[in-house]
Amino acid sequence: MVDLVIPEDFCLNDVKPTGETNHADGENKHFIWGDGNSEGAAFSNDEVKAAYEEHGEEQVPLGIHGTTVAVDWDSCTAQGSCFSVCPVQTFQWYRTEKDIPAVDCKGETFEGTGLTEQDERLDYSDKSQPIREHDCTICMACQEACPEGAIRIEASNLEWHEKAAGTFVQMPSSGGGPHAGH
Repeated sequence: MVDLVIPEDFCLNDVKPTGETNHADGENKHFIWGDGNSEGAAFSNDEVKAAYEEHGEEQVPLGIHGTTVAVDWDSCTAQGSCFSVCPVQTFQWYRTEKDIPAVDCKGETFEGTGLTEQDERLDYSDKSQPIREHDCTICMACQEACPEGAIRIEASNLEWHEKAAGTFVQMPSSGGGPHAGH
């Protein structure tokens, strides 16, 4: 496995998301973290650069999409390894649902109807979008398969997703376990 490019603390503590992408179900969303990194693998990949040029789009830093299933869009080179190993179709090629510049995904709502097979990308400017992050089983297969190390799976990040969404509830401690006070 290659080294992961997403730092462990990308969403922890007082870090605030820089945007979000909504799921059309009205219940789920995934957050976008950070300002992006123009040193990511996508910026030096000839296939990715050519695809952006063909679209007439400027390649700009995009940040990390997702929290428990985090994909560094600046390092994603649209190889699709994550698609081929995911047992629950967490990912979609975003451009196969909405053929818009990646930078315009921030604030967009997606139905989740994009294509989900490794070789179904529109082109190499497409990105692996964790549209069904909420369905992830934390099997880690995508993280292990990504040739760029652009995916970080971390179940404990759910707390930070919920805090960003305003849905986090601190469960009170019972203060002693099952035999306390007996």
